Amino acid sequence: MNHRHDTIVLGIGNPNRGDDAAGLMAARLLRGMLPAGTADCNGMLEVIEHDGEAASLLARLDGVRRAFLIDACVSAGPHGTMQRFDVSHDPLPRGRFGLSTHSLGLADVIELGRALGQLPSYCIVYAIEGSLFQEGAPLSPEVAAAVGDVVSRLRSEILGPSL
Repeated sequence: MNHRHDTIVLGIGNPNRGDDAAGLMAARLLRGMLPAGTADCNGMLEVIEHDGEAASLLARLDGVRRAFLIDACVSAGPHGTMQRFDVSHDPLPRGRFGLSTHSLGLADVIELGRALGQLPSYCIVYAIEGSLFQEGAPLSPEVAAAVGDVVSRLRSEILGPSL
């Protein structure tokens, strides 16, 4: 599949499971901060909210030159901590992204994409440490603050600090 977008931002999550909505909220916030018709220096930019289902996620990555994925993670880090992983050549730490409401977690999807030749040549994952994942829980204040930080960093990384 060949997309017309050179750069894609995928905010991943479930809107009804507390901190798992971090990626979705980041995508919404980023979309609201970009002027209409925004393009990076190499072509069109698309910002998508995604539920993380593996086959659909792989299809979105196929044919894209640069991808930025935002998702909640679970590790021993402090709640609300943001981390950036360049997975263009190295795997995503599986222990942080192994949990999923689907059969494959984000680490598995990335490695499957790599094996199938569908992983973009430039692929970055922004991870936000969450702790509240219960059905119906709201996004925690710590994760909401981290979402704002991720969006600021991501906007600068994609468009440059002067925009």
